[in-house]
Amino acid sequence: MPRIFTSLDEIRAAIGEEVGPSDPVTIEQDRINAFADATGDHQWIHVDTERAAAGPYGATIAHGYLTLSLLPMFAQNLYQLDFGSSRVNYGSNKVRFPSPVPVGSTLRATSTFTDLSEGAGSFVLTTKFVVTADGASKPACVAETLTVLVP
Repeated sequence: MPRIFTSLDEIRAAIGEEVGPSDPVTIEQDRINAFADATGDHQWIHVDTERAAAGPYGATIAHGYLTLSLLPMFAQNLYQLDFGSSRVNYGSNKVRFPSPVPVGSTLRATSTFTDLSEGAGSFVLTTKFVVTADGASKPACVAETLTVLVP
């Protein structure tokens, strides 16, 4: 069940609190292949199961950007912003992929609001996401995202 925020004041009060973990998401080869088709990134480590089995990870791995692209889904699972007229993805300050995501991995995410700044008629919410794969010693993705909140 996502945590519900109904005002900017509730977001301000939650700055620094970790929310999560999210529900699990298993990364299957069909998802990896669909991402490869959508982006044109058909590098063998992602899509050639036979060659990847003999490669450094023993299986195909998800694209780092595939893991990053799951953040909106994780966010909806972690929290809900029930106020304002719109929210717009403004970008990322920092994104890192500390460890690979082998096919069949189960991912979960946490989020932490780290800043809320006021702009011209809107606010910018900075959120840190940490995506982990079950059993991995390092996160699969650590990203700081920016979302414009229009009251």
